[in-house]
Amino acid sequence: MSDNNSHCVVGVDFGTLSGRAVVVRVDDGAELGAAVHEYADRVIEETLPGSGVRLGPDWALQSPRDWLDVLRVAVPKALAVAGISPGQVIGIGTDFTACTVLPATADGTPLSDLLPDRPHAWPKLWKHHAAQPHADRINALAAERGEAWLPRYGGKISSEWQFAKGLQVLEEDPEVYGLAERWIEAADWIIWRLTGVETRNTCTAGYKGIYQDGGYPSEEFLAALHPDFAGFTAKLGGEPSPLGGLAGRLTAEAAELTKLPEGIAVAVGNVDAHVTAAAADAVRPGQMVAIMGTSTCHVMPSDQLAEVPGMCGVVRDGIVPGLWGYEAGQSGVGDIFAWFVETSVPASYTERAAELGVSVHEYLTSLAAAQNVGAHGLVALDWHNGNRSVLVDHNLSAVIAGQTLATRPEDVYRALIEATAFGARVIVETFEKSGVPVEEFVVAGGLLKNPFLMQIYADVLRRPLSVIGSDQGPALGSAIHAAVAAGAYPDIAEAAAAMGKRTPAAYVPDDASADAYDRLYAEYRRLHDHFADGELLHRLRAIRNEAGA
Repeated sequence: MSDNNSHCVVGVDFGTLSGRAVVVRVDDGAELGAAVHEYADRVIEETLPGSGVRLGPDWALQSPRDWLDVLRVAVPKALAVAGISPGQVIGIGTDFTACTVLPATADGTPLSDLLPDRPHAWPKLWKHHAAQPHADRINALAAERGEAWLPRYGGKISSEWQFAKGLQVLEEDPEVYGLAERWIEAADWIIWRLTGVETRNTCTAGYKGIYQDGGYPSEEFLAALHPDFAGFTAKLGGEPSPLGGLAGRLTAEAAELTKLPEGIAVAVGNVDAHVTAAAADAVRPGQMVAIMGTSTCHVMPSDQLAEVPGMCGVVRDGIVPGLWGYEAGQSGVGDIFAWFVETSVPASYTERAAELGVSVHEYLTSLAAAQNVGAHGLVALDWHNGNRSVLVDHNLSAVIAGQTLATRPEDVYRALIEATAFGARVIVETFEKSGVPVEEFVVAGGLLKNPFLMQIYADVLRRPLSVIGSDQGPALGSAIHAAVAAGAYPDIAEAAAAMGKRTPAAYVPDDASADAYDRLYAEYRRLHDHFADGELLHRLRAIRNEAGA
């Protein structure tokens, strides 16, 4: 329960499958109440809701109705759980997965509301990878022309980002493209719904919208991709707003929706990973935060600018104002473990887990933890959902080497966990070889709940792991930003120091295990580099797509 005189803020995190709201006390960051709302349509991957129109391979969409339902359901419920008066709330902040982007009219109406049977009218979720051929063309042309912005993204932009997805819409449904007066991140669209004011945030503009040094790629460059693409940036809104800034005030309509007071501060939108840095009080140079869930995003502030091969981007003020913000990531982590349990575990294991009163994940973890490092004889590539960093190719696919007739499910499960840890090590080593030191590795996200997995990461990385002190990292980070927007703190660093939570060196590496993992990591790198060109894996994907057409 909160002191009746305490000011509070609300943070709302819009995730891949659900949205959550948390009520946070401004003075000390105490989380007073939280609520989760599951999306009715979840991830739309096969057919459109209502019409049943089929989608192609590698599509992933979402419904704006689900996002609004989070505000309608989760926010009032979190207030009730917290036991506070709505009048104690002075601000609200939000974050989103990214790049989750949608076409809209000039007044913000999603085109999916107007054209529900047209796939390209719907918001494209971050893991929509069907724009990979368009990303390939953008990258090839940018490299050929020597575009100055390309090195800021490690030499390649992703199929997940605004320009590749926008080009896909133009070339596959030019009518929808023409009707889209706005091409807007969901992170900014939800702020529009709350304030009635259209804004664009520095984070998504820089990392997902190729906004560098005060501008987007030139019309000349865009026209070279497609003549009708020249005016694309006109759909992207005005100059981006700073993180922690005041986007506007809660409208009467949004107040009725959320049951919050009209006129409270609404913070500039943000991305779930980047805003988590504040929640972990990790907003100083060299603090890398890995938000580990269905995927992993690695973000780190720095006081120096460098070009890191395969990074997702480096953006001035992209995490906190005044510093360069770096981003890298892995497209599949928790998703990989979930896929394995859902598709590859025999019934006997499921039955045994039920007898023990544990989940299949917990049962496999207990069996895997009993093994010595390397005892399974396997090494895997964690590319089940492509590779975000450092290869930036979402048409890559996974490889598991070393299987025999004696290989058991727990062997593969452990090898998959190790593969994701090896992928994280590739990212850390690439940053450090590029002259950007990683001083502290901080973990946030749902996978913190697995201590065995955390210890593997500490051993593989050969460094201590600090951990966030909250189960609601993004939502807490959004609340911290709301406190800044409301004027309770002068900047994000001070708010994070007062409201953020982190336990340093919660996991430390075991020297013997780390030595053993060095040998396995060397094999991972050989496998990684052998398949990095994608030739075989791309051919297999093409055969799959043709056979499924």
